[in-house]
Amino acid sequence: MNELGAWFAGLYQQAGTAQLVVLLLTTLVVVVGVVMGRRWYLGRLENGHGARGIVAEALAVVSPFLAGLLVVGMARVALARAGDATGWLDTAWTLLATLALIRLLAFLLRLSLGKGTRIKAWELRLTLVIWALIAIQMLGWVDAIVRALDSIGLATGATRITIWSVLKAFALVTIFVIVSVWIARWIDRRVNSVQELAPSTRIGIGKFAYAFLIALGILLGLQAAGVNLTALTVFSGAIGLGLGFGLQAIAANFVSGFVLLIDRSIKPGDVISFTGATGTSTTGFGWVEELRGRHIVVRDRDGVATLVPNQNVITNPLINWSYGHPRVRLRLPVRISYQDDVELALRLLLEATEHPRILRDPPPVSRLMEFADYGMEIEVRFWIGDPAEGVNNVRSDVNRRIWALFRGHGIVIPPAQREIRILEGGKSASALAPRPTGPIAPTTDQQD
Repeated sequence: MNELGAWFAGLYQQAGTAQLVVLLLTTLVVVVGVVMGRRWYLGRLENGHGARGIVAEALAVVSPFLAGLLVVGMARVALARAGDATGWLDTAWTLLATLALIRLLAFLLRLSLGKGTRIKAWELRLTLVIWALIAIQMLGWVDAIVRALDSIGLATGATRITIWSVLKAFALVTIFVIVSVWIARWIDRRVNSVQELAPSTRIGIGKFAYAFLIALGILLGLQAAGVNLTALTVFSGAIGLGLGFGLQAIAANFVSGFVLLIDRSIKPGDVISFTGATGTSTTGFGWVEELRGRHIVVRDRDGVATLVPNQNVITNPLINWSYGHPRVRLRLPVRISYQDDVELALRLLLEATEHPRILRDPPPVSRLMEFADYGMEIEVRFWIGDPAEGVNNVRSDVNRRIWALFRGHGIVIPPAQREIRILEGGKSASALAPRPTGPIAPTTDQQD
């Protein structure tokens, strides 16, 4: 406790009251400015920025540090004219200018990597970490800190692991991974600008570039940190075992995702529906929004996004309404009574298909399908050329017109009829059965 008090006393004696007051005031201005600017910056929407929005965000993240530089500069000029010492203010001005430059570079790096609230939240933390390392170097504290961190560790055979070696490896791997992500995003943007390639091919190239470059960055970072990569082969068996058991489903989904990207059976913008039966069923109807490494994003007409694992898409049957030619045939069965004119009903079915989305070639047809228990089963069949715009809406329009035409011409759609017998309670069925009125003839045994 006495040593700490002596250190503060020496610090106060070296800096003086005026410089300490200026430093405290500068710290307050910078902290308040950063908190207010960060609150506005994180709450700002990502869409519709433009060049003016980028400049406004850059000023928001750098303005607190510029205000601190202004306070330090004005105080330094005033103390220099008064003949007081300004050594601490000179150092503070240099450190604050370095912090402003690093903050601006981190903002530009975030713009190059992409937009996202999570990346925004890490900008300031990354800036402070890098600035702390540079400030330690500028103040000449690096050697002492390295010796202190390198003295704490443990030895395993010929290898010695220290706190400094771990921090060094983590920093180098982080730098290499950030560079790899930046290169991967650049490749992804360049590939997406090539309109001659299919959308699924562009997505596949981008995802492969991400996976390959990030893995390469991690290996290069470990090698630059002095880690013996041959020692990692010891863990390869354990990793393979984990993939075979615990990560089997995840690995299958990733492999299935690459298969979907290669065979191009499903691509963003396709209209699909999941069903266990063939035909024009619209169960699970939706649009493919995105192909991810583990799942695809399907958004239905209610605006709900469903994340479907890639393995389910590969192994289960589904209908891709956008695959191949877009024309599909729809069937609408109807039942009429036996008292109605079937020829009139078939003509009315064709008249009900007067719809702008129903194709005239091939033309709609009506058929008498079956003489059922409760009436005659008839059916109208027609083709549409734009199933991506919806199928059930066409069915609804045609059904409504069929109902109106049938009512206008007196054609009845009979409901199912059933006869129900209710037995009295407390008596068996044999007791309620009718009794024979005449004698019962005896039966004689005959050989077959």
